[in-house]
Amino acid sequence: MTLEGLLVDLVPRGQVFLDREHVWRNNESSFWSSGGDRYFATQAALRAQFEQWDEARGQRRDDSVTFGLQTKDGTPIGFISINWLHTTYRLALLGARIGDPEYWGGGYGTDALLLTVDYAFDWLDVRKIWLMTTSMNERVQRQMVKCGFRLEARRRAAVLADGVWYDELAYGLLREEWPGREAMIERLGLRGKA
Repeated sequence: MTLEGLLVDLVPRGQVFLDREHVWRNNESSFWSSGGDRYFATQAALRAQFEQWDEARGQRRDDSVTFGLQTKDGTPIGFISINWLHTTYRLALLGARIGDPEYWGGGYGTDALLLTVDYAFDWLDVRKIWLMTTSMNERVQRQMVKCGFRLEARRRAAVLADGVWYDELAYGLLREEWPGREAMIERLGLRGKA
């Protein structure tokens, strides 16, 4: 399934994304998306990790949906996922990474987020979407607020990054708070960036 946005398309996360993952894990994007972890990952180690995940997925009920994130010209730039999808309570945790810093701040992540939220509410019948970030990640905090998410919890001094303690922040969005993707595109002026 492909979800078409204004700046990005969300596509099945295939080999072209996995081939870029070692670059993304070894740059600043991993630091920001992980909450301050610094990685060194080889292609071989990541390939083994993905194979283990695929094996485990076959043995359990899959509770996640992951999309590759690509520009309109097909350039892979990251991923976005709906994780810990709880069908009884209809909750879902979001995760994302734009792996190429060249694409930070250009609206690509916001476009992907709007597509994903719409998909979760309309196709997966989720009631609430939430995500975690850290107090050092001001870009994500701004994005959450402008996209209608609310700060729901703050765990003080919960994350250590580069020798400094940061708060862990939980943001949430309820279905009844969501005006719809088209309304958000207009509100944010995203169409002008396309």
